[in-house]
Amino acid sequence: MKKRYTKGMYFLLSFILCLLVVEPISATTISDLQEDIKKNQSQLDKTKDKISDAQDAQEGVEEEIADLDTEIVAILTDINLIEDAIEDKEAEIAATQVEYEAAVADKDEQYASMKIRIQFMYEKGELSYLQMFFGSESMGDMVNKANYVEELYKYARRLLEEYEETVQRVAALQDRLEEDKSELETSKIELEEGQAYMEEMLAQKKEEYENYNHVLAKARQEAATYTARIKQETAQIRKLEEEERKRREEEERRRKEEEERQRREEEERQRREQETMQAQNEGGNDDDDDDRDSSESNKEVSKPSSSGGGGKGQQIADFACQFIGNPYVAGGTSLTNGADCSGFVMSVFKEYGISLPRSSYAQSTVGTGVSYSEAKPGDVIYYGGHVGIYIGNGQIVHASTERTGIKITSATYRNIITVRRFVLGIRRFSVLCLLSCIHVWYNFKSS
Repeated sequence: MKKRYTKGMYFLLSFILCLLVVEPISATTISDLQEDIKKNQSQLDKTKDKISDAQDAQEGVEEEIADLDTEIVAILTDINLIEDAIEDKEAEIAATQVEYEAAVADKDEQYASMKIRIQFMYEKGELSYLQMFFGSESMGDMVNKANYVEELYKYARRLLEEYEETVQRVAALQDRLEEDKSELETSKIELEEGQAYMEEMLAQKKEEYENYNHVLAKARQEAATYTARIKQETAQIRKLEEEERKRREEEERRRKEEEERQRREEEERQRREQETMQAQNEGGNDDDDDDRDSSESNKEVSKPSSSGGGGKGQQIADFACQFIGNPYVAGGTSLTNGADCSGFVMSVFKEYGISLPRSSYAQSTVGTGVSYSEAKPGDVIYYGGHVGIYIGNGQIVHASTERTGIKITSATYRNIITVRRFVLGIRRFSVLCLLSCIHVWYNFKSS
């Protein structure tokens, strides 16, 4: 199963990139140091904000871990319930087997008894009726005996038909129970796959949580570095301010010396003034080159966003119905050669450019949830370890069992857990990836 990178992972990557570069102290003037302090203070503030963001993100991951634990417990509960249901079905199958064997035995016994009666009547023939006629004490007695014989035949016939119906009913019940057991076993396999998927996600989230611990430790170290640098630069400023005071005193002394020197060299100053005036008279007015910036307006070309239409759901439902009667194959994803329930759903939607997870449980966690009353053709219904595609009129098409394959069933034949809609989904992952790249580039430039 491929790893899925979440928004938190992109934040983590960008955050690490921001912490890679720490500029050394290179400023030598007060203004440079003051500017450097501003930069370091800004970086310190950003680092503190990122520590806060990382802590929030870590708390979010912690909540996700708790949710995954809850979901895993729910899946385990569903598995236990299905196992209990399988045991109940096995008990029902055993009971129906006993009932079936008893019905067959009763039918055989009744059939043998009826054969004996028929043979007796055949052998006796007209003699039995003559005996009944002459042996009767009266006409009423004879009629009663004739009615008794007729009722005896009817009773035997009715009894045999009842046994036949019982045998057929028990056999049909036995087949249905076997099918129910097979579907429950299939659902158990799907839930176990969902459990494995959630456990893998849980391991990833725990790893992500630990990564945040490392990032926070490094960020706190960088914050301490920026703080120490600010203190060091502040001390340097004080040192340079003292040096600047001494420098100004020295300049003042030199200024006075220069004034004295200028008094002694007044003629030289006058000459320089004359040279300056002459240079101003001889120099022409330089034409200023007008640098005209031609600005071109960047036109943004808007592209229409693609989204699924409402009619695509009916197309998906009609397409899925084409494969009714094809075989069920555990772990399969072929629409023609065989697929299981989640493989069938995944392969159908793949034909329309919609990518779904492999397991039924994972499919129940993506898309948009809707109520069953709002279900439309093309929606996916999850039953707990089993999925099917809603085709309208209260029916689904699904890969049921190895015995029945892909078939149409009532949508409410089992308890509905959730209804998911995928035909209106947008490509969020690509947008998230673009935003993350912009975020990484911006932080790298600012650092």
